[in-house]
Amino acid sequence: MNVAAKLAGTGVAALLAGLLAGPVSAPVGAQVPVIAPIVADTAIPIIVNAVKPKPTGLAKFEGTVMHANIAQITVRAKGSDLAVRTFALSEIAAAKMQQIVDKGGYQYGDKVTVLYDPTSLKAVKIKGKPSKAL
Repeated sequence: MNVAAKLAGTGVAALLAGLLAGPVSAPVGAQVPVIAPIVADTAIPIIVNAVKPKPTGLAKFEGTVMHANIAQITVRAKGSDLAVRTFALSEIAAAKMQQIVDKGGYQYGDKVTVLYDPTSLKAVKIKGKPSKAL
């Protein structure tokens, strides 16, 4: 018989004898460290960042009129030809726009400044001189 076969036979026999005999030492437990639980006091809130109220002022948009009627106005920005915004008119602005439309209204190219509410994007006031009626 070969030497490797003899060693393999005795190794298997020793392994089986160890398994049948049972554990000699204490059972092995999971190696998880024991950590005391962290107790946080939930009665005191932790303030991360205070909420600041936004100003209620109106935003301004300057440019030239592309289209205007009694419901909305479309304006191209003064410095950029690609920045075009359409604003719905508030009730007060729509009433004033009706008076302006009766006299001829804003025409393409009229220079205006739109004061609008930044949250709702509604035009509150439109400053600018409408061109003469055609």
